Amino acid sequence: MPIVVLSLLIQVALVIHILKTGRPRTWIWLVMILPVAGSIAYLVLELLPDFAGTRSGRKTMRKVQDLVNPDRDLKSAAQDYQIAKTTENALRLAQELLTKEQYSEAAILYKDCLKGIHEFDPLFMYGLAQAEFGLGQYANVKGLLDELIARNPDYKNPDAHLLYARVLEALGDNQGALHEYEVLDSYYPGAEASYHFAKLLQKQGHMERALKVFEAILAKAKTSGSYYNELHGKWVKLAALELRC
Repeated sequence: MPIVVLSLLIQVALVIHILKTGRPRTWIWLVMILPVAGSIAYLVLELLPDFAGTRSGRKTMRKVQDLVNPDRDLKSAAQDYQIAKTTENALRLAQELLTKEQYSEAAILYKDCLKGIHEFDPLFMYGLAQAEFGLGQYANVKGLLDELIARNPDYKNPDAHLLYARVLEALGDNQGALHEYEVLDSYYPGAEASYHFAKLLQKQGHMERALKVFEAILAKAKTSGSYYNELHGKWVKLAALELRC
């Protein structure tokens, strides 16, 4: 399609949009008189703010920001921590390090936080357990999570429970892991726990039951909203792949 024709179509589309949305008629003149500059100005000043205010818009903007500056949150957290080495800033930086899979650095921060009044803080103990799991220190992870529950019996965290099941599996305690996965399968708010449960059942030779769990993952995805599928899409897709084999 010739550039002139494409430019004309864009101008017409923008003019229609201006009229339908009741925006100032001045934009029509700008778009018509200055096709390129006027169209860009309208998109940036009028449409982009509206788009960024929607959930899909915020998600898209976040992806663009991640592509342009993937380490911005980590750098910001590190800068804040250098300015003020508070527990709050340490936690934020440690969480960013976990996201970037910089487990050794995250573990150091969590260990530094587990002192004084925070010696048995479940949030920091769970964070350290995540870092140790990433480092493959499975025995340490199990010990940390056992102590976490012993020191904080009222602490409820589905992700910590899932981590405990995964570390049991990593340590070769398949029966213990199956028990934990089965409990998680009944309440975990997502598809990840069920997926790990089905994979371990599969590994243990319980093929029919594993198949049912995979099917349940897809059934729930079909009846859930787009947000659920967006959030847990990775595990839903993996379950779908298992059913195609």
